[in-house]
Amino acid sequence: MTAFLERRARASVAAVARLVAAARRRSVTFGLLWRRSLQLRVVVSTLALGSAVIFVLGMVLQSQITLQLVAVKESAASQQTRNLAQTAERELAGLTPTTSDLGSKLQSALNKLTSSAPDESGGSTGSAGAFEPVLASHAADGTVAKAGTYEDVPEEMRRFVRNAQGQIIGQNHTVMRDGAPVTYLIMGTTVTSSPPSVQLYMLYPLDSEQSTVNVVQNTLIVGGLVLLALLAGITNLVTRQVVMPVRRAARAAERFADGELDERMVVVGEDDVARLAQSYNEMAESIERQIRQLEEFGQLQRRFTSDVSHELRTPLTTVRMAADVLHASRKQFPAGLARSTELLVDELDRFETLLADLLEISRLDAGVEELVADETDLRDIVRRAVDSVRVIARNTGTELVLDLPDERVVAEVEPRRIERILRNLLGNAVDHADGKPVELRMAADDDAVAVTVRDHGVGLRPGEAELVFNRFWRADASRNRQTGGTGLGLAISLEDARLHGGGLDAWGEPGEGACFRLTVPRRQGGEYARSPLPLPPAEAPVVEEALP
Repeated sequence: MTAFLERRARASVAAVARLVAAARRRSVTFGLLWRRSLQLRVVVSTLALGSAVIFVLGMVLQSQITLQLVAVKESAASQQTRNLAQTAERELAGLTPTTSDLGSKLQSALNKLTSSAPDESGGSTGSAGAFEPVLASHAADGTVAKAGTYEDVPEEMRRFVRNAQGQIIGQNHTVMRDGAPVTYLIMGTTVTSSPPSVQLYMLYPLDSEQSTVNVVQNTLIVGGLVLLALLAGITNLVTRQVVMPVRRAARAAERFADGELDERMVVVGEDDVARLAQSYNEMAESIERQIRQLEEFGQLQRRFTSDVSHELRTPLTTVRMAADVLHASRKQFPAGLARSTELLVDELDRFETLLADLLEISRLDAGVEELVADETDLRDIVRRAVDSVRVIARNTGTELVLDLPDERVVAEVEPRRIERILRNLLGNAVDHADGKPVELRMAADDDAVAVTVRDHGVGLRPGEAELVFNRFWRADASRNRQTGGTGLGLAISLEDARLHGGGLDAWGEPGEGACFRLTVPRRQGGEYARSPLPLPPAEAPVVEEALP
């Protein structure tokens, strides 16, 4: 029995959890639709305000109609009660306190009142509608002579009528008749003022007025619902006429942003929406012309760079051959001429590097570069890149700190390009480290491999992290650089990272140094949700090996 109850309890908890989850999903869905749909917000807001207005208006109308019905009923009942009181007074003329058959006299007078206009219920009908008369007389000894349903009259009203000589008192009172509540308008007045005093009470049922109020109430409810439905339809139609062109404009803008530069809106009519569509089309045409011009300019620029780079290779080769001959014979020259020969060879080296970078950029821009990937241990590539900048680091007194995984980190990459990226990052870090350590860290997961290069030099000012990959951009043009960079290294590195399906990111703070992060997928064509290493960088890595 206990196990059965436990199962039932767990099933109940699970059912409640499912209901809560379903309600939460519906709430999230509605919230998303509410935020994204202007049409829904306008329709719901209009319905909410319309409902409030209709509710207040309905309450006011119902209250006014009810008050008018009651006022008319009270006026007619008061006049009819006054007339019937005069009739009863004539019928009861000559009563004395010693009259022994007072009850029969009252009953005879009551019969006279009801015989004037009998109705189906046994009462009578007059200008105020159906009524039931009641006559009562209080003796000095406390006895009451009565005729009619005297018990239906409230005790409080009886006292008011006895004390208010000649005045007509009215009160609404509900009594039970045949097990159902019936509301009466009871009018009371004094018929004779001399002893014995007789009071007349007229009970006017408010069934017809209540029926009228119910009809009015139902009419207002149905009318309000119909009005709300019409209001919702009208609001939806009007809002749709405004929102649909905006949605078409949004879809056209999205397709235009996706590269469909010939996307235009249909102009219909001469209203505000048509002017919006016309303005959008003019803007799109202007942007398309500018994009075409920029593409043509970019193509001309790339063609110029490619042509110039190729044209310079032939004379550069000739000059290189002559410079090598002079450099080989420099010991036979005077000291000043020998030094000029060495400077000539050094500058030719830099010029060849710049020319090679320009050719690489032109090939990347033309999209003719292909990735020759192979499964490689990236730790070997890192060590080769470090060896290539070791001399420069030693000359500047910069310590290279490596943090590499103990196990192999195999990925499908092109070693030449990854090594070039790391060499550029390390050379750039050494240039800006101000003699402080440069830290290289590697981490990997199932999907990606990441390498960060961190220096603790001058850092980057706000906004420069987005500029460092621009071609020929330098943070400080007057800086005494050690590597003699061309300003194209980071731009080429970014394109190499993208060619692998990865990314190259930068972070920096003034006085805190800079950090560059390379992330590539472990398999060609693969994707990764996040980089294995954070940016901004975490705490300094544990020193695995330090290169002086």
